[in-house]
Amino acid sequence: MDLVFLGTGGSVPTARRSTACLLARVGGDRLMFDCGEGSQRQMQRSTGLVQVDEVYVTHLHADHYLGVPGLLKTWDLHDRERPLRVIGPPGLFELFKALGRIFGRLGYEVELIEVEPGEAVRHDEYEVRPFAVEHGITAYGYALVEDERPGHLDAAAAERLGVAPGPDLGRLQRGEEVDGSSGPVRPDDVMGPARPGRKLVISGDTAPSEMTRIAAHEAQLLVHDASFAAEEAERAAQTGHSTARDAARLAADAEVEMLALVHASSRYDVRALLAEAREEFGGAFAPRDFDLVEIPFPERGEPRLRENGARDAGGGAPAEVRAGAG
Repeated sequence: MDLVFLGTGGSVPTARRSTACLLARVGGDRLMFDCGEGSQRQMQRSTGLVQVDEVYVTHLHADHYLGVPGLLKTWDLHDRERPLRVIGPPGLFELFKALGRIFGRLGYEVELIEVEPGEAVRHDEYEVRPFAVEHGITAYGYALVEDERPGHLDAAAAERLGVAPGPDLGRLQRGEEVDGSSGPVRPDDVMGPARPGRKLVISGDTAPSEMTRIAAHEAQLLVHDASFAAEEAERAAQTGHSTARDAARLAADAEVEMLALVHASSRYDVRALLAEAREEFGGAFAPRDFDLVEIPFPERGEPRLRENGARDAGGGAPAEVRAGAG
């Protein structure tokens, strides 16, 4: 699993930061979260114009969906055939009635799904769970949560109990009981404890939210709104956004491993926001466009930031080389 940062800026694109767009790659699945203006160009400059399977819209402010019409039309011009699902809060149907006048008829199916908080979108071995955040309009964050995995099989223990090598070992791993030399052998007899899956949480635009804290509990990576510096905490609250310090405090409370600060206003030097955040949570960083985070299974190590990793086949420089300037 990894997460590509295609757009890390605030509501107004700049020369260095595009508007909101993230691409999660989970096995063979490609899931886009928000699709701000210029997202297809960001893809062309990095991952290539991959055919994503689903687009999740956090809320219906224009800087989070203006890239949709162009991307849909370009896929059509490239003769896309595979269906696309677009998932978001109530109002998505009406939005696409308006956007349809821009992209016109498409040669592939687009399925629109309006979801409610807690209404998970199920996939093989994981699900995407929308949760309500605080932004002044209906707005969601999304938690991508993998299923627990079976524990490790102790093949030597299974052999001692008389389990024949071959299909019976697979049945034990699937949770089934099999015959041994002295009677039935249950999975608990030879399997270690279940291993947790991974969790990736994306807040979208939001003020500090208890639901975000709950959804992000022990996540490997939390991507959170950090629109303002601490000196403008009142303005952040008025507009339904967070300060970098707010995001860091929430990350610390949620016991996440890494915190990505995004959606910073272009009025700030991002390094200053990052410094504020790191006073509260040392695992904070400020990704640039085209950075990515690799998220291994928990037993295989911690998530790792790869600078420019979406464009560099070598994966980019290690995170510690840069302090998140941008």
